[in-house]
Amino acid sequence: MSGRISFLITCILVVCALSVVNAHYQFRRLFIELERAQAQARQLDIEWAQSQLDQSTLGKHSRIELNARRDLRMVSVSSASTQYLTTGDK
Repeated sequence: MSGRISFLITCILVVCALSVVNAHYQFRRLFIELERAQAQARQLDIEWAQSQLDQSTLGKHSRIELNARRDLRMVSVSSASTQYLTTGDK
């Protein structure tokens, strides 16, 4: 009888040990996945901050005016070169 109990306890102990090993493996796998997700989140935060900075820089009125003058060769309108149109009364 004592041999059966020892065998049963040994089997239970082996099952518990395998369960602990499996739980530890799952923990490590999930931890690695969490670290990857956190690294991706940090990278996305950096890209978002850079986009915000780019948007702020590119959206400034002075930058738009500079690009219009330089690239499109636009000039400010003077009153001498302005033509006003009126509708004629019929």
